[in-house]
This record gives sequence, structure tokens and C-alpha cells, in this order.
Amino acid sequence: MHKVAVIGTGKIGTAIIRALLESYPSVRIISTGRRDETLMKAKSMGVEATKDNDYAVRESDLVILSVKPQHFSTVLSQVKSWEGKKVVSVMAGIRASTLSSLLKGAKVVRAMPNINAIVKRSVTAIAENGGRDEEIEEVFRALGTVYWVPEEMLDVWTALVGSGPAFISEIIDGLVLGAVECGMPRDLAYNAVLDMIAGTVENLRLNGDHPVTLRDLVTTPSGTTIRGLMTMEEQGVKSALIKTVESAYRRAKEIGNEIDRKIRD
Repeated sequence: MHKVAVIGTGKIGTAIIRALLESYPSVRIISTGRRDETLMKAKSMGVEATKDNDYAVRESDLVILSVKPQHFSTVLSQVKSWEGKKVVSVMAGIRASTLSSLLKGAKVVRAMPNINAIVKRSVTAIAENGGRDEEIEEVFRALGTVYWVPEEMLDVWTALVGSGPAFISEIIDGLVLGAVECGMPRDLAYNAVLDMIAGTVENLRLNGDHPVTLRDLVTTPSGTTIRGLMTMEEQGVKSALIKTVESAYRRAKEIGNEIDRKIRD
């Protein structure tokens, strides 16, 4: 890659820029944003920054669309030509077929990273429809791990992995508050929970076991774990998590339909 435009320098856009600068220091990056504050932040990273989306696209080979879905129509109205560009959309919900019909002459690929990109631990899905692209994979490998998936899985991915850090954060906060209720200082509980979760993930990954196997290793007759598991069952925690992902998935599909109708109207 030689020239990259990042259209929309929010949290994900900024993470992409930082990762590219670290992994590919010779790449020319043009960043765009709507606010002066955003442009100043981009310039402080050492990249070119502008409000002119048409200029950024014109001057680049690879374009990363990182604006909020509701702002895409504004970008669309500003850019005169997408001909010959490779465009990667990280916008939730907007389908590749919709993008291809609007970005005439461009090769369009959808990807879905998550907020952990800011610490280079993103888990990114790239839609494999139309074949895999090594250059695009390189961009997102700089952010973390990459999975190639059929595009029809991206709405589920958005719900599970895109929104997942928020769901996990809520679970962590609940566990910490439970420890605080029982008399443990919050800072101690918080750091202990983070370490415990990191260890549990590593245990599951290295052993390759189903989570139920690890659960059963911890659960002893008449012990503390079974009592806690009974409470989780009574409160419907697992059912709530299933419904959480399901409702987020439905919303991801709704966003795609809403944006599609808005753009076509």
C-alpha cells in the first residue's frame, strides 16, 4: 500500500492510523474529519489532515470508510469519483451491494473491527465475498487478529464482537460491585477480576475445552461455585446474554435497512 485515506478519524479511524504508522511508516496517510479538533489530533500523529473528503479519496489508492453510518450520505455527496479505488467500509450495517452500487468503479470490501483496536487487540472480520485481499488483511492484522467470514455473518459479528467489549465491561462491573458489596475495595476487586478473566481466557484457549468443562472443574459439591451458579440460573444470566446478542444483531440489520432506504430515497 502506498497512499491511504481514512475517511472519519474517530476512535477506530485513529486506531487504524496509529497501527499503519507503526507497521508501515512509509505509507502516506490522509485523514479526514468534520471538526477542527479531530484534524488537530490527526496532525499530531504526523499525517495529513483535511475536511475535504473528495481530495482525500482522489489522492489515495486505498480508502477506509470509518464514518458513522448516518454520515455516509454526506461523504457520498462530497466525493466526485470512486473510480479505480479500493474501498474498505468499517461502517456497521451498510451492505457491500449497496456500497458497490453507489461507489461506482470501486472495489468494495466490508470489515468490522472492534474498539480493542486502540490497544492493537482488535478482533476483525473481513467479508470474503468476492475473494480475499492480502493488502486489506495487512491493514487489519496491524490492529490484531483477522477472520475472513461470509458477509451475511457481519451483522452477527457486529452484535457479538463489535458490541462485545461493552457487554463484557458490564459483566466485569457487576462482578466488581458484587465484591464491593461483600467488603472488598473496588480497586483490588477490579484488578483481580481483570487478571482472573485474562487467565480464564488463556486456560480455555490453551486447553481447547468447552467452557462447561472448565466450569465443572471449579464446581465442587455444596461449594461456593454451585451456589453462585444457582443464582445465575435463577436470575436468567445466560438467557439474558443470548437475548443481548440477539437484540444487538436485530439492531445491526435494522441500521443497514434504514441507511439503505435513506440512501436510495
